[in-house]
Amino acid sequence: MAWIVTVVAVIAAVAATARAYRANRSEQLAVAHAELTERQAKAAEARTAALVDEIRQLAHKRIPAAALALSHPSAQVPGLREAAEVDGGAARLLTEAVQAARTAVMEERQRVDAAARAAMRGTSAKIQSLLNQSQQLLHELQHEYDDPRILQLDFRNELALRRTQSTAVLCDAWPGLARQSSPLVEIVLGAQSRVAGYERIKVANHLRDERLALAARAAEPLAIALAELLANATAYSHPDTDVQVTVQQSGGRGAFLVVDDAGIGMDDDALDRARALLAGPAEVLLTELGDPPQTGFAVVGRLVVQYGFHCHIEASPFGGMRTILRVPAHLLTVLEDDHTLSVLAPVPVSAAPGPERPAAPAEPVPQEPPPSAAPSGLPSRRRRAPRPVAAETAPAAPAAGRVSRTPEQAESSWAALQQGTLIGRSVAGRAPAPDADGHDHLGDQDDQGDDEK
Repeated sequence: MAWIVTVVAVIAAVAATARAYRANRSEQLAVAHAELTERQAKAAEARTAALVDEIRQLAHKRIPAAALALSHPSAQVPGLREAAEVDGGAARLLTEAVQAARTAVMEERQRVDAAARAAMRGTSAKIQSLLNQSQQLLHELQHEYDDPRILQLDFRNELALRRTQSTAVLCDAWPGLARQSSPLVEIVLGAQSRVAGYERIKVANHLRDERLALAARAAEPLAIALAELLANATAYSHPDTDVQVTVQQSGGRGAFLVVDDAGIGMDDDALDRARALLAGPAEVLLTELGDPPQTGFAVVGRLVVQYGFHCHIEASPFGGMRTILRVPAHLLTVLEDDHTLSVLAPVPVSAAPGPERPAAPAEPVPQEPPPSAAPSGLPSRRRRAPRPVAAETAPAAPAAGRVSRTPEQAESSWAALQQGTLIGRSVAGRAPAPDADGHDHLGDQDDQGDDEK
């Protein structure tokens, strides 16, 4: 019996040991599970905190930076702050949120920009119409009065008209002016007359054929583009320096208009942006042109795309910038010999004096030239016939060729004539009489002043 009791005791001890082991094991497993649960909870809290931080950064930094980068490509858009704490799905959704915000901002900017362009097109058309009416009225006043302030007012009206016309072109509107085929040198003179610093612009004519002209559909757009380049060159160069314009003719590639200034130049970023605008991008938002908007290169780029011009800008040997505007050959033509060129058109540099280019007084000037014969490139201006007294008393010009006058010489001649007229009227003790001869005198002055702008 004793051995039975011993066996039972051993079995009881083994069972107790097993129960104790299982209890201890269960307790260890419970502790391990509790620790694992705690670690998982802490990890979840860390991921939640990281995701909250990423969402906060998304709202405060990433989306605003992405919107800023649409107009400033050099702006940096930050990425995920704690990429290791955010799982792949959440990171992908955050990136998609940035892209969706960029798309929404871009679409809204395009919608607002389109509305602004439409409003500016309508406004520009109305202002341009009023300025054209003012210009016509000023021309009528120039026939009746000899006040030089009328010419100054006319010139400022011309500057306002150019700004309005450029704004219309930038907003995809028609330039608002139709012209006939015009000599290339007269288009250059017309563009020069639309710039505030016109007296600083020196034109060198290197054309082999001085009657080389531009097709009617591209004449006014070229004048607008060149006027913008000249305005930029005069605005960003010292007032004591000249702006050189060279008109060249190429064999089969058309003609080139080269503008050189001795201005402040451009840094690499500004030069890259200028070249991008001159290349004619598919779309330029008005909000990307700065405050106040710098529209010159954007206007030229729009005309380049529409009419097939080509424009390039680089550093100039004069210290500033050189802009090369190329006119393709298919837009060029040659006018008939009976077309009278402007007396202000510069003589070709390579042309030798000879009978093939007679002096200007040797040829009669028609009494009523057509609008296309406007020498300054301003379509509404007409050159009047020279006064008979001047035709009788003026000495004959040498047959070797005509001598072009500078704006300063023209201004002196005009001022002297004005002063002599006033002195003569004061001595006679009578008010100015609107006789025919006086009108002819003033007509010559006014027309000359317009051409010299």
